[in-house]
Formats: sequence, structure tokens, C-alpha cells
Amino acid sequence: MPLVKIAIDIRRMTEFGVGTYIRNVVRTLGRLDHETTFYLIGSPAKVKEIGPLPPNFHTVPLDGPERSLKSFREFRAIVQRLQCDLAHIPSLFSIPRALPCPYVMTVHDMLDHMSRARIQTGFWGSMHFQLTKQVLRHASRIFAVSNFTKIEMEKLFGIPSRQIEVIYNAIDERFLRGHASAGDRQLIAERYQVTYPFLLYAGRISPHKNVVRMIEAFSALKTELEKDDAFPDLKLIIIGDDLSGNPDLRRTVIRSGMQNDVRFLGFVPVEVLRTFYDQAKIFIFPSLYEGFGLPPLEAMAHGTPVVTSNVSSLPEVVGNAAVLVHPENVFEIMRALHRVLLDQPLREKMKERSYRQAAKFSWEKSVRRIMEAYREVASQTRTTTSDTNRRAQKNATEGVA
Repeated sequence: MPLVKIAIDIRRMTEFGVGTYIRNVVRTLGRLDHETTFYLIGSPAKVKEIGPLPPNFHTVPLDGPERSLKSFREFRAIVQRLQCDLAHIPSLFSIPRALPCPYVMTVHDMLDHMSRARIQTGFWGSMHFQLTKQVLRHASRIFAVSNFTKIEMEKLFGIPSRQIEVIYNAIDERFLRGHASAGDRQLIAERYQVTYPFLLYAGRISPHKNVVRMIEAFSALKTELEKDDAFPDLKLIIIGDDLSGNPDLRRTVIRSGMQNDVRFLGFVPVEVLRTFYDQAKIFIFPSLYEGFGLPPLEAMAHGTPVVTSNVSSLPEVVGNAAVLVHPENVFEIMRALHRVLLDQPLREKMKERSYRQAAKFSWEKSVRRIMEAYREVASQTRTTTSDTNRRAQKNATEGVA
């Protein structure tokens, strides 16, 4: 029996990670489900980024700060007015919404609470933790994007294993369109002046991404390559956020003497990022913590060798297709880069394994499982409601008698 109405909160669709998740889940639902009525609650302008959707998808405008109390009330009022059977909240939140229908939620990582566990934050930190715990415990189903994230939830919040289901992320279909053409390569040569071999990092720039140690490892690598008389013009390209809030990175580059060899490009469009992934000698991703970690998988879809961390979810995501390193050991990172750069048989083996590993993750497979979970939750809710109504009717009849 198909569901009647499902609300999906799309307000964080322009963010890294969560936004990729929302766009691809909604886009795939649009291909697979033409019966259920879906209400996409958020900015109509953001919905346009998803592309064409069938007529059973409707946008319900809701602007303003996603985390404000006023916004929570407005979301709840919309769900109630539309008489939704189920709501899908695609990210972790910490203020109970008292929704008029069951909700499922997607949890991408526990980073916020892991840092709070290390740093005592007093009353407000404790309240934030307890409210998040309440939100998780009241969810009808929790989708964890990796086994690592599932285990973290169980350990930190004591959430029962049966309540959490691992449903993996996958890469955006735009990264599956083959290798860069001559025109693509010419574009990055002309627009970005990239005409040399390079290592690549793409992702957010924040302390847990470990970009400072990556720059230090690259500096050490350049010294080793001088001894080998190899890759004298090798550069490190960093694609991600604006650097204005990360002065440590500039200082690290200057301290390492890498001003001419490390380039920060900021944000680039997906179509351009595809070319950078494809042309990179190595994709390097030494993050200290990831709930899933999409960028290594995006690079693997292009057959690019990956060097990444041996912690958190990353070994689970990259399998045997990447070289794993301890992310806090600069020289271990450097040695891995040196080996992958110069060992051609290893590069060929990593290329073949990368294609196979990236192919294991599919939005269609993941969204089909999400659809099954929607139906299971709705079915349980209907059974519970029906039983409650029968008991109420029986008690009323016995009272009359």
C-alpha cells in the first residue's frame, strides 16, 4: 500500500555533504516513485537545483534560519496542515519538534558531539546533548550513512541498534560521466592556469580536515622528489571554502616555503571539479573524522589513486582501493604520497580497484531501501493507530453497556 503524503525538509540543500544527500535522495525518489505525494519544505529556488521532478512532488515555501524556534514551529504547522503521514529530516537536529506524524531522520556524523565530549561545555552543552538524545530516541527510524556513524550513535547516546539502519551515501551522477575531454583540460589550463602535474584536495576547510598536516606532508614530499630528480613542477591544489576564516593555512604555506607550489582555488562548479579529479596524480584526503567521506569516492570514480586516513568511516568507504595512513603522522602521509606517485604498477592496481569500489555505492540502491523504510514505519503507525482506535471503541461500548 503506497504512502499518501511525505514531508522532506530541504532547507539545508545548499550545504556541503547534507546538500548533496538531499539533492540526490529527492532526485532519485523522483525517478522511482510516481505514486506517493512528496512535499519538499524549504526554498523553491533550491528545488530548481534538483532538476525536473514528476507532478507528485510539490514545493512548500519555508524560508528563514533552519535552526530557529520560529522555523521549527512553522515546519510543524505545515506538516500538520498538509496532514502528512511521515516526515523525513535529512540531518541531525537538537530541538524536539513535536511533529504531528512519525519522523525518520538521517545522521551523517557525530562530530559536534564528539568534540563536546572532549571539551566540557557546562549547562548548555549538557542540554544540547540531552535534547539531541531525546530527538534520536523519538525517531521512528534513523538512517546512518556508515557503520561507523551507527556505532558512534549507539556508544554516545545509547540508541538501540534495531532503531538504526545503515544506508550508504553515493556520489552525484555528474561524477560518473567518463573522463575529461581535451576541451575540459583546456578549460582548467585557461581559466585556472593549471598546466602542471598536481595533487588534489577537495572538501571543506576546517580543523578536523587536517589540511595543515597535508601541506606539511607535501612540503616534505617536494624535498624527497628533489633527491629523486622527479616531478620538479608538482603542485598541491586545494579546492574548498574561502580561506578568510583559516589563517593557519596561509601561515603553514609560508612557514613551509611552499608559496609557489600550493594553490587555493576556493569553490569550483561540479563540472570543473570533475576535470580536477580526473587530472590529479593523487587525491589526498587526510581527514581526522568523517561520517562517510564522499570526496575520496568521487575521485575513485575517475580512477584517480587516493591516499586517505585509516580512521573513522574512511576505511569502510574506500575498502582496499586506497592507501591508508595515520592522519596525525606527517611523514607517513609523505611516504605514502611518494610511493603512489612513483610506483606505476601500484597506480594501475589502484585505478582498477577504485572503479570497482566506487561502483559499490548507488543512490538507486540506497533510495530503494529508504522507500522500504518509509513503508515499514507507516505500516507500523497505521497498525498502532488501528489497535488504539479498536480499544477505544471497545471501551466506549463496554461503558455504555
